[in-house]
Amino acid sequence: MAINEAEEAILALLQDQSCAILAAEIEKHLGALASRRTLQKRLRHLVSSGRLLREGGGRSTRYRLPDSVQLEQGSAILTPRAAETDERGSHQIPIAMSPASRDIQAHLKMPPEGRAPVGFDRAFLDNYCPGETYFLSADERAELHQLGKSNMVELAAGTYARKVLDRLLIDLSWSSSRLEGNTYTLLDTRRLLDFSQEAEGKERWEAQMLLNHKDAIEFLVDSAEEINFNRYSILNLHALLASELLPDPAAAGRLRHIGVGIGGSTYLPLGVPQLIEECFDQLLHTASAIDDPFEQAFYAMVYLPYLQPFDDVNKRVSRLAANIPFLLANLCPLSFTDVSQDLYNQAILGVYELRRVDLLRDVFLWAYRRSAERYAAIQQSLGDPDPFRLKHRQRIRELIAEVIRGCMSRQDALNHVARYASEEIDEGEREYFRVVVESELLAIHEGNFARYRVKPSEFRVWADEW
Repeated sequence: MAINEAEEAILALLQDQSCAILAAEIEKHLGALASRRTLQKRLRHLVSSGRLLREGGGRSTRYRLPDSVQLEQGSAILTPRAAETDERGSHQIPIAMSPASRDIQAHLKMPPEGRAPVGFDRAFLDNYCPGETYFLSADERAELHQLGKSNMVELAAGTYARKVLDRLLIDLSWSSSRLEGNTYTLLDTRRLLDFSQEAEGKERWEAQMLLNHKDAIEFLVDSAEEINFNRYSILNLHALLASELLPDPAAAGRLRHIGVGIGGSTYLPLGVPQLIEECFDQLLHTASAIDDPFEQAFYAMVYLPYLQPFDDVNKRVSRLAANIPFLLANLCPLSFTDVSQDLYNQAILGVYELRRVDLLRDVFLWAYRRSAERYAAIQQSLGDPDPFRLKHRQRIRELIAEVIRGCMSRQDALNHVARYASEEIDEGEREYFRVVVESELLAIHEGNFARYRVKPSEFRVWADEW
């Protein structure tokens, strides 16, 4: 049974609670997502569907997650939520794993001091040959293509991602940050990204990490027709994700000049700057030559962390870079929703120490199936894209950027838009073009102006005038 956004928010909130809580507490956290009357309806729906348990009665009624919550159906790899917990006491969702993956886990059960030290193996990078080497089988690739396809294949790159951008910003920013130990809840993340409201009691770096993800995702989506596995895309992606988070500010967007170690691992990455640069260029060249978007995405998830081309933030870069092929092909994005932090870290360690991708492949397949189910449901509720906006997307973006950079008042902006329409737009489309641009101008705020490629300083000056 499908659930809506408010119900997902309720479940996300209770996921972070160690005991049952009152409806009033849920209402306080949800804010504008649900009125009191709507909240009661949603709670009844979740209880009747078995997703929540109700304890007590009257004003003292409390709600909690059951010990076993059935997940959405449709993927052969999904299994019911188990009552297992990791070291921090948070729930994990078990996934189907191959014997090879379990063998990797068995190796990692030994403490680091009991595992053999291992250095960077250039042959692991050299031996991958696009078109001949495949980490994903033909059947796996075919299945993922079927799951991820949209009705926007023939449209401009990034059209699908722009269609679900509001949801993608929250999902991917939160999930990727959580894999790095960020403790913001899903609701905290929504408040931060939508309203610039930092959560109380959290570290400042946690908010910065989430905001960096938002900037990086918007960069990828806004530049979808220009990005690829090249220096421009990957270096700028790192610069956005690493902003304000590195001891050396100049290291953001720059290849590594220092040696690094991997905590909890016996892996020692490459340490010679010239070789790091050489291998980085080789990695990008190889990735660009891979013709299947899913194989290309998985390649990025394997080799970017393995090479460790940056001082830090390498895994974050790999997760967002994995979405580049999906943006270009208008496939469902990969948001890493519900991926276990422990399992993901084990999968990465398996690559580092054993140069084996089996566990990471199992995680990748499960994660994409999960994302495809999620965004298929979202797409159904959104309808088809407006062909007029798609046709004039570049003109609209450039015109709005001119308004902002020119620090135009409302009247000046309206006059400028009208003049542009009369000179550049066919007569039959002028009036609707003006309506579309004016509606976008009225909808601009500090959380979405980056799509017009203007600087924060330019936006702030214009916003004061506007």
